[in-house]
Amino acid sequence: MNITTILDLIAERETAAGQAADRLRQQITTLTAELARIDSELADLATTRTTLQALTAAEFTAEDPTVASAPYQQILAVLHAAPTGMRAKDICIAVGVEPSPKHVEGARARLKRLVSRQILTETEPGIFALAPKRT
Repeated sequence: MNITTILDLIAERETAAGQAADRLRQQITTLTAELARIDSELADLATTRTTLQALTAAEFTAEDPTVASAPYQQILAVLHAAPTGMRAKDICIAVGVEPSPKHVEGARARLKRLVSRQILTETEPGIFALAPKRT
C-alpha cells in the first residue's frame, strides 16, 4: 500500500465523518427547537393549572358557593326541576348522558362533591337533592 492510497482513505473517512457531524448538528438544532416548544407548552400548562386552582378555590370557599362547569350546572338544573331527590342514574338520563356504569359513577362522584360543598344533600343513600338555602 502506498502513501497516496492511505491519504485517499483518510480523505474519504474525513468526508464521511464531516457529513455525519453535519447530520448530527442538524438533528441537535431540530431537537433544541422541539425542546423549546415543549418547555413553553409545559410552562403554559403550569400557569393554567395554577390559575384554575386559584379560581376554583375561591369558587368553592365563597359564602354562597357556585359551580361554573357545565356538567355541574346541568346537574343543578335537573335537581332544581325535581320536587324530590334523584339517583345518579336518573340524573344521567335527564341530562342526556348514556346511563352506563362509567357515566353513572362519574355523576355520583360529582353529586358527592356537591354534597361535601353543602350545595346538595343526600336525603337517603343514593338520593340527592338541593340543600336548603343558607340564611
